[in-house]
Amino acid sequence: MTVKKRHGRIHLFLAVIAVVWLFPVVYAVYTSLRPYADTAEHGYVSIPHPLSLANYRNAWSQGQIPLHFWNSMIVTIPAIVLILLLASSVAFVVSRFSFWFNVPLLIFFMSANLLPPQVIITPVYEMYLRIHLPTWLSSSGLAYDSFVGLILVNVAFQTGFCAFVLSNYMKTLPRELYESAVVDGAGVLRQFFQLTLPLCRPPLAALATLEVTWIYNEFFWATVLLQSGDKFPVTSSINN
Repeated sequence: MTVKKRHGRIHLFLAVIAVVWLFPVVYAVYTSLRPYADTAEHGYVSIPHPLSLANYRNAWSQGQIPLHFWNSMIVTIPAIVLILLLASSVAFVVSRFSFWFNVPLLIFFMSANLLPPQVIITPVYEMYLRIHLPTWLSSSGLAYDSFVGLILVNVAFQTGFCAFVLSNYMKTLPRELYESAVVDGAGVLRQFFQLTLPLCRPPLAALATLEVTWIYNEFFWATVLLQSGDKFPVTSSINN
């Protein structure tokens, strides 16, 4: 009887937490289905009169959501590929080789996560205005107001965290695997691409999921480092 009561209390607790967790999402969807005029007249906490998809149609057509969604993909996908490639390379060196600069190297890559972006926005902004790029990379001819510049700033700020996570995972891989690979004649590059990366698929998948969420939802850098409205990702376009 005690066990049943305990299970019942656990289920009740989980149900309450689920309701509390889902309520903001359900309320946001419910509010989005109300015309703004109805909300302005009766308030947000009221019984809706009409419900429609007009807000979604307006956002899709007037807000040019397909264009800005494509812009988000242009930034997010290359950034994630570069982040995971650079981070796994750094993590491989740090975890598999005993150089004196291993720890300083990891600290250097982690240092990008220690400062909030608002602190260094002025020097980054000035630097982007002085970095020239070929016109096939940037229509403005500068790192400012270009997809390349936005990709690079995301890579710079996210590589350190991913390198830290991957280095700790790679340290758990048995050294006997690498000793066997050396005996079989595998060089460093083959050990990295054919041995380490396949074994790191779980953390790579987890980091890719996190980075998609973070970079896709990123608002600050896109708003500051882009000027043309037709280049804004989804998050920055909502600001207009």
